[in-house]
Amino acid sequence: MNASAVSVPMVSLKGVCKSYGPVQVLQDFELDVARGEVVTLIGPSGSGKTTALRCMNFLEAHDAGEVRIRGALLGYSTRSDGTRQRESERSVAEVRACVAMVFQQFNLWPHMRVIENVMAPLTIARGVPAEQARARAQKALERVGLGAKAQAYPAQLSGGQQQRVGIARALVVEPEVMLLDEPTSALDPELVDEVLEVILSLAREGMTMVMVTHEMGFAAKVSTRVVFMEAGRIVEQGPPATLFQTPKTERLRAFLRTWLSRQRQAFELPVNDGATA
Repeated sequence: MNASAVSVPMVSLKGVCKSYGPVQVLQDFELDVARGEVVTLIGPSGSGKTTALRCMNFLEAHDAGEVRIRGALLGYSTRSDGTRQRESERSVAEVRACVAMVFQQFNLWPHMRVIENVMAPLTIARGVPAEQARARAQKALERVGLGAKAQAYPAQLSGGQQQRVGIARALVVEPEVMLLDEPTSALDPELVDEVLEVILSLAREGMTMVMVTHEMGFAAKVSTRVVFMEAGRIVEQGPPATLFQTPKTERLRAFLRTWLSRQRQAFELPVNDGATA
């Protein structure tokens, strides 16, 4: 791989806008993600985090601006007169072939065994022969610690295990970029750690990732860069140690105070004032 290829961002958004009716969710959003970076998007609900993530693989079509994957335009090309032209589904699929996504919900087919769920992106979407797909799926399951569950059905797994199957399904296509949309939000607290440990191991292996999460502690641990968003824009970004310990903007300080307050309240015990029922 030559130096110029390495210098091109794996994911690049320039001036991206997205509206739903009268509500503008992204406003001139700009973000570059380098190879090997783990970028975490944080911010209040409605700040545009998930929309930005979904624009990165064209699950949401952006209204303006450019999205590039490894330098290639995603979704639209520019005509000679400067107007945009939507690309074919085949072209979109080719550009985003190196990108995989893990969703909040597990989205596993209940009538299919675990290994069949993981094989599906290969056999259904890419036409990979079943025997080859099965071998790759087994390898992906072993990578997330679920090799022994290949023949189980989703209903026989815990929520944490089902999300790890979701991660294996993303890994089976051998992506260069993984997008993770609040991968632990649907889990009971006791199941969160097993999923976070898998994500942390991928980060240590050098996987490029962009993640939306409300797990501030995990964001601080796994990220190379944290991006704080509000109202469809980036308010502040930087290394987690800097962002969490010495925020520059009052808005981020207020956000972190609210989060820290909720954490403290979760551990406060009710005061027994001696009253009887």
